[in-house]
Amino acid sequence: MTSYARETELPSGLRVITLDMPRAQSVALGLFADVGSRDEAAVMHGASHALEHMVFKGAGPWDVHALSERLDALGGNANAFTSRERTCFHMQVLHESWAEALELLAAMVCSPHLPEEEWEKEREVIYSEMAMVEDAPEEWVMDQHVSALFPDHALGRSILGTRSSLATLHAEDLRRHLEDNYGGSRLLLAAAGNIRHESLVDAASAIHWRSASARTARTAPSPSSGVQTLSREGEQAHLLVSWPCIHAAAEERPLAWLANQMLGGGMSSHLFREVREKRGLAYSIASHLNLLSDVGTWGISCSCSPEHGRRCIDVLREVLQAFPQRLNERDLRRAKSQLRVQLRMGMDSVEGQMLYLGSRLDDPMLRSPVAWTQAVDRVELDELIGWVRLQLCKPTLWTVAASEEQLPAMQQALQA
Repeated sequence: MTSYARETELPSGLRVITLDMPRAQSVALGLFADVGSRDEAAVMHGASHALEHMVFKGAGPWDVHALSERLDALGGNANAFTSRERTCFHMQVLHESWAEALELLAAMVCSPHLPEEEWEKEREVIYSEMAMVEDAPEEWVMDQHVSALFPDHALGRSILGTRSSLATLHAEDLRRHLEDNYGGSRLLLAAAGNIRHESLVDAASAIHWRSASARTARTAPSPSSGVQTLSREGEQAHLLVSWPCIHAAAEERPLAWLANQMLGGGMSSHLFREVREKRGLAYSIASHLNLLSDVGTWGISCSCSPEHGRRCIDVLREVLQAFPQRLNERDLRRAKSQLRVQLRMGMDSVEGQMLYLGSRLDDPMLRSPVAWTQAVDRVELDELIGWVRLQLCKPTLWTVAASEEQLPAMQQALQA
């Protein structure tokens, strides 16, 4: 359900959800599939992300070149992404072109060609994407951190798959994955911009959407705790710490957003002031919420000079320990103002609104950004302090990545 957008469920099970923005010149369309890397069997590791690539390699009556030309001719943008719980294919076009964009999106998801020879080439492209992640220290360390958070669980596996897992996949495997997971009630068609709900429903009703098997029930793991050390040469040391938090549809979201904003969400946050401004220990310092359908984490990431690694760990622990006691009304008012601006400014973006509509797959009641600003404004300081205390009592997982010479000092800091 939604209290501000319109939603219709078709006989096929596909849900259509729209937000009409009549003054917009464009429409953003997103076809969301309720499947991600956590839903893959080990032998299919990386299949969802591989399909994200392969649907652009020809669909319906168009081969790979004709499809690319049709997408380019629309003049907007077409893209896709895969997460641990979602796959999304999306386009933004001028409002008069939305029907053609829907035709292309539907063909890509319902009738992609998936030729073996294209998969053999695209697999090499994904290997290059993996190499890019390995060359980006922050991304590589984050992947290792998530793997340690959820060991022996699909949530801990890389979204991209591995070279060995992709090497055993064939185009026919990708087709079976598509047919099993990308259809029926596991699909959501979201649109924001200058578009009428009834028109999109009529157009979607004329498309043959495949059925899909019911998704295997997800098992919610408990995030692990402890210390993970990684040897990696580089100009910086990387520190990550995470602890359990709420899930994506929890009613405590306003509390989590405010707490995260105050901890490490901006230049006035506690972490930024203590680590960067007062001590000059790091350029990059922030806190993050990672909220999934049944589990969530709250954490901090920091990159610093290796010689500052031990001191950074000490300061991060000091900030976390003192954080609940240091929360005050002035900080709360500022955080509310920051969130209010973020939520309201996001309403101007047709693409941002489309992506927000896609979160209906998680949320039994999709509320408007304005409704969320009102919920944020209702949060009281005592309520927030109590919530933060409960969160920061939970066990943590630390990941430190640095050279072999620097790791012992960081380990000692964490064991102190």
